Amino acid sequence: MYKVKEFAEKAGVTVRTLHHYDRLGLLKPSGRTDAGYRLYADRDFARLQQIVTLKFIGLPLKEIRTLLDSTDLDLQSTLRLQRRLLTEKRRQLEMAILAVELAEREVEAEREVETEAMVTANVKSDAEGNQAGASRKAPDMAVLRKIIEVMERQNDMEWTKKYYSEEAQAKVEDRGKLWSPELQAKVTQDWQELIKEVEAAMAAGEKPESESVQKLASRWKELVRGFTGGDPEIQKGLNKMYADRQNWPASTPQMFNMEVQAFMMKAMAAGKE
Repeated sequence: MYKVKEFAEKAGVTVRTLHHYDRLGLLKPSGRTDAGYRLYADRDFARLQQIVTLKFIGLPLKEIRTLLDSTDLDLQSTLRLQRRLLTEKRRQLEMAILAVELAEREVEAEREVETEAMVTANVKSDAEGNQAGASRKAPDMAVLRKIIEVMERQNDMEWTKKYYSEEAQAKVEDRGKLWSPELQAKVTQDWQELIKEVEAAMAAGEKPESESVQKLASRWKELVRGFTGGDPEIQKGLNKMYADRQNWPASTPQMFNMEVQAFMMKAMAAGKE
């Protein structure tokens, strides 16, 4: 058994941290001295390591307590869970780094174009200079927005995990390694174009079983397959998520409304028939 100062030194944390974790119920000492001082055992190291790792990943302390108290995992299972969460965090960081690198390249390319234009023109009036300065702001805002979108997407998608089994989550994370900001931009554009065509078909009164709508349904399924990879476990989780659409967080951006979703579900059912 270790007194709190000894345990803190061996674990590489502060006494204040241990007191804080005790107050939150995250890491209760294994015992007390006759005088009431905290005592920690070797098994408390494992619990502390779990807390530190999950906190590093970004989970709030309250969620960490709920997770650790609600699961009865052995050390191997706990380490496996931590590895999976850390791998997902690494993927998110790599996506963010790539977005920043792409933004750097775009800004550099824009500056080179502006420099070349300045050399060609030799002399510009004050008005032209002001106009050039204004034109620089637009591309800068565009590239910064890409970075924001990538990072916000990582945060906004955390709530979706509850719809997927542990196996499906692991598969989604593996497929996420193939994702990039460029691919996200292309997929978003493809969806936007398709949804416009679906809305136009609905406005024109076309039937779900019509040939033109069936072609739209085929494109819809292909875009969904781009996310699921055709995996039935991922598809099952995706279906559960969209079936619970009314309970999505209010801040979640929705690319299409319930009417479009219902129309395409009818088109796919008609296609199967």
